[in-house]
Amino acid sequence: QVQLVESGGGLVQAGGSLRLSCAASGRTFSRYNMGWFRQAPGKAREFVAAISWRGASTFYTYYADSVEGRFTISRDNAKNTVYLQMHSLKPEDTADYYCAADLNYYGYSALEYDYWGQGTQVTVSS
Repeated sequence: QVQLVESGGGLVQAGGSLRLSCAASGRTFSRYNMGWFRQAPGKAREFVAAISWRGASTFYTYYADSVEGRFTISRDNAKNTVYLQMHSLKPEDTADYYCAADLNYYGYSALEYDYWGQGTQVTVSS
């Protein structure tokens, strides 16, 4: 089992940057596939990015089209932390951002992730 705590949200102007962090408890963090999702007011939760556990020799990453080229997901297994670096932020990026973890699933479906954090709010002003 893993517990997740997000941080790093805040208010930023359009075009600015933020880095979100998700700290995980547990000694098996490195075996979990991790994802970032977001939910804007009145909208469904949507996929942002995912990073696999390091199976053979490399991590795999996957992004939603809306953030490809602007956001970067990474992980530091020594720190039990996954990051979401966000650049060129737009007002439409405003949402609560959640990290998620799953031992077996790597992908964009929120339904497949077993563990979730409480979220951190990101507001992008125009």
